[in-house]
Amino acid sequence: MKKILSAVIVLVLLGGGGYYWYRARHKEEVRYVSAQVVSKTISEFVETTGSVAPLNRVEIDPSSAGRVEQILVNEGDKVKAGQVLALMSSSDRVAILDAARAMGAAQYKYWQDTYKPMKVVSPLDGTIILKNVVEGQTVSQSTVLFALSDRLIVEANVDESDIGKVKPGQKATIVLDSYPDRPVRGRVFQILDEGTNQSNVITYTVKIQPDQVPSFFRSQMTANIKIEVSRKQHALLIPTEAVTIDPSGHTAVITSIKDGKPAYQRIETGLDQGDMVEVTKGLEEGDTVMYADKGYVPQQSQGTNPLMPKRPQMSRNAHRAMH
Repeated sequence: MKKILSAVIVLVLLGGGGYYWYRARHKEEVRYVSAQVVSKTISEFVETTGSVAPLNRVEIDPSSAGRVEQILVNEGDKVKAGQVLALMSSSDRVAILDAARAMGAAQYKYWQDTYKPMKVVSPLDGTIILKNVVEGQTVSQSTVLFALSDRLIVEANVDESDIGKVKPGQKATIVLDSYPDRPVRGRVFQILDEGTNQSNVITYTVKIQPDQVPSFFRSQMTANIKIEVSRKQHALLIPTEAVTIDPSGHTAVITSIKDGKPAYQRIETGLDQGDMVEVTKGLEEGDTVMYADKGYVPQQSQGTNPLMPKRPQMSRNAHRAMH
């Protein structure tokens, strides 16, 4: 048993040494790709989330308690200031009409014409976003009959660490979760002074007015928002992958490879656009930078590892015997 164990240990050591020798022998050299410093316009964005909301949401209540006789609008309808939205009977008219109905059709019609219903009118131009009653429903003075929006906007929740960058007039791009392929352009027009504390994170409401409110906008729809907080023209840009650290610990790029070793050039960076970054010092337009190629490496199939045991091959006679 001891002899077998010793033999296994020797085989493992020999196999491990062979594996590392194989890896060292087949180790690929680092491949570099090059890119030129280009001059382009670059922007910095604050990205956040928010929702569609009315700029002014007006709830319409009845002037007195009574019964809803007729509703003349539906949700989504565009209305004008002064337009009649519904007809209502006051409590007194309800009592008179109900009594007249029992006295016959002639009496009922007489009192209908004599005692006119109340009109519920729109206080402003806008869109009906809520119809909260049905015909025949008895309501009190505190019952909300309709809700009206004069214009739909987007309210963005901006973290306090970014709110100092946001200013009225800045451009914004709005993408609704419901319509991800239909971005909407807009501008910041108001930043609320009072923040909201949610889980010890302070956010501020930033109101964005779309350049044109699309027909698919609905109140409370959630949105992803990008606010352009700065823009620089003729910025010198290089791929973000090209930015590295030189042996002394400074931000740098590789400008050439000499005798298999990279030559570094120290730089200073500015705006970061994700895949591209601005260089404010150290390079000129047209300069060349190099960085390691991180190309796709296909996964090796089983059996390429020299330590991986292979299935023993079957002899021809054994193969014939199985068939």
